[in-house]
Amino acid sequence: MSTQTSTLYPPGGYGAPKDRRGHAAGSDVGLPQGTVVFSADNHISLADDIFYDRFPDELKDKAPRIWYEDGAYQVGRQGQSFLPGDFSAVLMQYDDLPGAASTNIEARIEELREDGVDKELAFPNAVLALFHYPDKKLRELAFRIYNEYIAELQERSNGHFYGAGLINWWEPEGTRRTLAELKSLGIRTFLLPLNPGKDDDGNVIDYGSTAMKPVWDEIEDAGLPVTHHIGETPPKTPCQFNSVVVGMMINVDGFREQFAKYLFTGILDDHPGLRIGWFEGGIAWVPWALQDAEHLVASYQHMFNRPLQHDVRHYWDTHMSASFMVDPLGLQLIDRIGVDKVMWSSDYPHNESTYGYSEKSLKAVVDAVGPTDAVKIVSDNITTFLGL
Repeated sequence: MSTQTSTLYPPGGYGAPKDRRGHAAGSDVGLPQGTVVFSADNHISLADDIFYDRFPDELKDKAPRIWYEDGAYQVGRQGQSFLPGDFSAVLMQYDDLPGAASTNIEARIEELREDGVDKELAFPNAVLALFHYPDKKLRELAFRIYNEYIAELQERSNGHFYGAGLINWWEPEGTRRTLAELKSLGIRTFLLPLNPGKDDDGNVIDYGSTAMKPVWDEIEDAGLPVTHHIGETPPKTPCQFNSVVVGMMINVDGFREQFAKYLFTGILDDHPGLRIGWFEGGIAWVPWALQDAEHLVASYQHMFNRPLQHDVRHYWDTHMSASFMVDPLGLQLIDRIGVDKVMWSSDYPHNESTYGYSEKSLKAVVDAVGPTDAVKIVSDNITTFLGL
C-alpha cells in the first residue's frame, strides 16, 4: 500500500456506509477559514413512488414503481426489480442511512455537515435502470417527473443540495423540450449516459454520427454542462468471486470510448460551446488518455476521414473536467491535468465514498497542492462548472 493511502485506510477498511458517521467537526484540514466544501459527486436514492403517483391515471399501470425491500430502494414493475443482484447488494450497504434516501433532506444535510461537506451535486442511484426503458415516451415522462422531484428537493435544501437531471437524448425535439424544462426548474446540469442505447429502428446510437448532430446542437444551445458518470460498463465475463469489486475496477472503462468520440468524431469541433464533466472515475486517467490520444493522432492521422481542428490538449483544456474522491496519483500529476479542471467529491453515501473520513481526504488535497489551489478543487471548480 502506498504511503498516501496507508494513512487513509485502516487495515480492515471502513465497512458499510450505513455504519459510518462523520468525524469532521472541529477538524483543521488546512483549508482557509470560510471555505465552502462542495462535493462534486454524491448520490441520492429515490424513496418516494413518484412515477406511479405522478403518471396520468391512464398510464399508472405502466409506471415504474419504487419500493423498499431488504435494505434497498428498488425500481421495477409488478414486483420485479430492474436492478442486477450486485447493484441491489451495494444499495443495501447504505440505503438505510437516514440521509441516503430522498425522503429526509434535512438528515442528509446534517450527515454531510458532520462529514465536513456544505454543498453537493447529487446523481441518481437505482433510477439509472430507466436509462433504457423500452417505451421511450414513458422513459421521457419518467425523466421529467424525476427532474420535478429533484428540483423540489433543491428548493427545500436552501442551497445545500443540487441534483443532476435527466434528458431525452434520442431525438432533438425531445432534447430541446427536456432541457428547457430542466432549466426552468433551476437544475444546473444533466446526466448523459455513456451507452445511449438504440434508436427506433433498433440500431445502436452513435453519439458521433451526423444523425446525432441536431441533439448536440440542442445541448450546446441550452448552455448547461454535460455530465458522464461511471457505472455503465459491466464485466464482460462471469465472475464467481468478489464480483462487486471486479465490476467497480472496470467501471471507468466507459470513459475512454466517449472521450475519444468527443475528440475524434467532430462533436467538439462542431460544438465549441460544450462543457463536459467526468464523474467518479478519478483524475489519474486523464494524463494517460491525453498521452494515448496524442500518440494515436501522430500514428493514424494519415487515415482520418475527418481531420481534427485542434491539438488533443485543446479539447481537454477548453471543454472538460473530472472529479475524484481519493486520488494521490492524480494529485501528483495535477500540473498535467490542470488545477482548474479537477473537483473533489465525497461520493456520499457509496461504499467507495469518503463518508466517515472526508476530513482525511480533504487534508490530503491541501497537503498535495496547498491551501489556495485546494480551495479551487474542493469548492470553486464545481461552483463554476454548475454556473452558480
